[in-house]
Parts: sequence; C-alpha cells; structure tokens
Amino acid sequence: MKYIIEMDWLTTHLDDPNVRIIDCRFQLGSPQAGFNAYVEDHIRGALYFDLEKDLSSEVKEHGGRHPLPDVEELVSKLSAAGIDENVTVVAYDDQGGPFASRLWWLLAYLGHKKVYVLNGTYSGWKQKGYAVTDSIPEVASREFQSNIQSSLLIDREELMDKLTAESDKILLLDSREEKRYLGEEEPIDKVAGHIPTARHFFWKDSLTSDQKWKTVDDQLDRLTGMDKGNEMIVYCGSGVTACPNVLALKAAGFENVRLYLGSWSDWITYEDYTIKKG
Repeated sequence: MKYIIEMDWLTTHLDDPNVRIIDCRFQLGSPQAGFNAYVEDHIRGALYFDLEKDLSSEVKEHGGRHPLPDVEELVSKLSAAGIDENVTVVAYDDQGGPFASRLWWLLAYLGHKKVYVLNGTYSGWKQKGYAVTDSIPEVASREFQSNIQSSLLIDREELMDKLTAESDKILLLDSREEKRYLGEEEPIDKVAGHIPTARHFFWKDSLTSDQKWKTVDDQLDRLTGMDKGNEMIVYCGSGVTACPNVLALKAAGFENVRLYLGSWSDWITYEDYTIKKG
C-alpha cells in the first residue's frame, strides 16, 4: 500500500545512507516510556522522535493536547537527524502506527515526499528476528528544506465556516473509539461527545488483527459510500490517531483529505462549541 514500507525491504536498507529510520514509540499517560524502550533496544540505525517533545508544541489555551510543533524547531531537528530531500524516512512505533503516522503527516505537511510508515509493530519486527540494538547512532546533519503544504491542515475557524456554509460538500470523520464518539465514555478530555455531523471512523479499522495495514482493496471496502469528490476532514482526540486515517484515505485514492490537528481537545476549549452525543 502507498506510504507503507514492508519489513523485508527495510532489512535490506539498514545501512543505506539515504534511509533514515525514526522510532516513534510513545505511551499516552507515561511520556518517558517510549524513550526508555528506545534506549533498551531499537531497529539498528534508528533515531528517536518523541510525540510531545519533538512532534508537538507546548500545550496552551487552544490548539489541543498535542498542538502543531513549531516549524522552525522541527526543521532544525530533522536537519540534525540527517534528513534532506534525498533521504527516505521510515517511521515505526509499537501501537499499530498512530505515532509513526503523526511523523508521516508532519513530514508530508512540510513537503517531504519520501516518508513511509513501517508495516507492522516494533514487537513484530523483533519476533521476526530482524536486527535490533541498544547502540544510538551518530549521523551527519543535512539541510532539511520545508515547503509547507497548508492545504493538508484545517483549523477550527475554517472548519466552523465549512460546517455552516458547506456541510453538504465535506465529510467529517471522528477517529476515536466508538464509546468516546457516542459520548458514553471520555477518559481524557473534560467533555464527552463528538463534533456535530461527524461520522464515526475508528482508526484501528485500517489495520488487520495483527496490527498490519489493510490492503488498498480492504481499505476501499471500509470506505464504501464515501464520495472521493467530497472534502474529507479527519479528527480524533488530539491530532494523533487521526493520522492513520489520513494515511489510509490518501493511500486509497482520496486526494482532498485534511487534518483538524487540534481535534476534539481543541474544539471544546472555545465558549461557542457545540457537541452531539449518540
């Protein structure tokens, strides 16, 4: 599937200077766990990017729990990681792809064309007996050039306008699990429910039972009834688990796909927010 790299391919490119592997493992509620796991062992040659320190900015009044990182800071970190336009980036995590997909989306937003998510988890990589190490690599820096693709992102103000004036032309997708979408349970945010008109579209449904990505045909079956002519706007709790859905939609041929990065945790920080339950 487009944007997905197979483990077998990566095993033959571990020493390729134009391939950079990024470990994105993270545990919500235990922010140090991902880095600790990386230090213990990781795919040979991988560098670590942290969801909250590298792939998000500081939490403020608005912007959600994982706001868009400062572009200049992220570009600097990517340059230090030895990434330029010639480098193919492969991201992985151990939860089926939400954090790796967040890096994939951010690099796509910055205009980087060679970025992929590993098909499968880090645990799956180890089970196959592929190369792991506790050695942290040293890489030569390169100059990352950003070319912001602003059309991939939508903020709350524009979303509000579209829900008012163009609701028949957009399809709003909520990527959270069903209980949170229905408002029956909300373990993280202060308000339960979903954005009015949103359709439930659980991100894990893009994966097989062994946490690999479904084929394009299977993704298209999942997308039955969705019009490729519509503008697709995807959100979740904080702009992380929406990213696998963005990837799945783009891979299945939906071109006009945008991320509401602040997502539900941003939506409910405004006095005029509206919600729906059930």
